[in-house]
Amino acid sequence: MRKYLEHKPLRYLLAGGWNTVFGYGISVGLYALLADMLHITVIAAIANIFAITMSFLTYKLFVFKTSGNWLLEYGRSYIVYGGMAIFGIILIWIFVDILGWQIWYAQALVILITVGASYLGHKFFTFKK
Repeated sequence: MRKYLEHKPLRYLLAGGWNTVFGYGISVGLYALLADMLHITVIAAIANIFAITMSFLTYKLFVFKTSGNWLLEYGRSYIVYGGMAIFGIILIWIFVDILGWQIWYAQALVILITVGASYLGHKFFTFKK
């Protein structure tokens, strides 16, 4: 198993799986705690800050193992996530509204594309050595 964990793409997928579970849990948990006090968009924004921070930490420490400037890399991770969000929204629009695909297929393809693009964005931008 250790031999397989030497490959960054595999570590990225493992970290991404954990980050997905964490992001889901923090979103649901914050909603359960704060829904009576805050609007869902505020809760979602707070949850995203936690989720992106967790993702940043797992990618920095487990996947890319960089010793670069923490604050700079953290800021760059927000650029990659923001770019991927915009890219994903555009792809969904093209696939569903223009090409007429079912959302289920479109979203699955968008996930595959954005996971790969995010890996490259983090590798060559966020955690660039």
